[in-house]
Amino acid sequence: MRLETFLTQGWEEHFPDSTQQQAIQYLENGQILYFPALAFSLSPEEHPFLSAKYIDTHAKNISYFAKQNRLWGVQHLTDAEHHQLKSMMNRFSNHAFTLIQHLLPRYVPHLQIGRTSFRPVQISDRKTSYRKDDKRLHVDAFPSAPNQGNRILRVFSNVNLNGEYRVWRVGEPFEQVAKQFLPHIKKPLPGKAALLRFLRITKSYRSLYDHYMLHIHDHMKLDEEYQLSADQQEIRFPSGSSWIVQTDHVSHAAMQGQHLLEQTFYLPVTAMQNESQAPLRILEKLLQQELV
Repeated sequence: MRLETFLTQGWEEHFPDSTQQQAIQYLENGQILYFPALAFSLSPEEHPFLSAKYIDTHAKNISYFAKQNRLWGVQHLTDAEHHQLKSMMNRFSNHAFTLIQHLLPRYVPHLQIGRTSFRPVQISDRKTSYRKDDKRLHVDAFPSAPNQGNRILRVFSNVNLNGEYRVWRVGEPFEQVAKQFLPHIKKPLPGKAALLRFLRITKSYRSLYDHYMLHIHDHMKLDEEYQLSADQQEIRFPSGSSWIVQTDHVSHAAMQGQHLLEQTFYLPVTAMQNESQAPLRILEKLLQQELV
């Protein structure tokens, strides 16, 4: 089982040193930290946002960028509703950061706060290309947002009010995934990363690490046989639960569920307790070269 359960009920709960140490070991070993009783509560005024009608039809999710205090991917909101939804997502971002502060304090001085995401669409009904289809097993890598080896740390909370589970499939350890797909990935063409940056196709320089991670992500999703035969298990996250996972490390697929909040953080590999568990270090070991 890939879940490690914590009976936390409050976002501001303090944890003893022994629990903090266990949590970081579990997380870096590719486990999911699971909080079955840690709910993110919505006010009655926020309940109407649990509707797909407010998401832009061209957007995958509703996004909030805390640094810019900006919402993205919304439609049909009045000025008051826009402010209220932004406030809800900012509150979740603060709750998620507080949880990390208390459970994983080693990481806090090094964390970069990324996007906050609200996912109001039923994922089982979403039709999209294979690259964007999160119902297929994958590890996270982003075409336009290279991260040069930083870890992707995410806090999720199921806010569905109808008791619907968020259903995931969780696959095999990252090193097995990498060994499966690396032989099929060619080196990038010389100068390609610089050209992508110059043309603003990528927001930053696509390192060798980003190249290999992106191709692993794509090869995983495209391989129908792998999707069916890879060692995997189903995990069902009930409404009112939350979980923390490093999605660049844990092979996962979201199969079912509606109304989810998620906060992304980025963590330098050097801030980890055990760097050898990072996808960057695993790929460097397998390829026998530095990738950033």
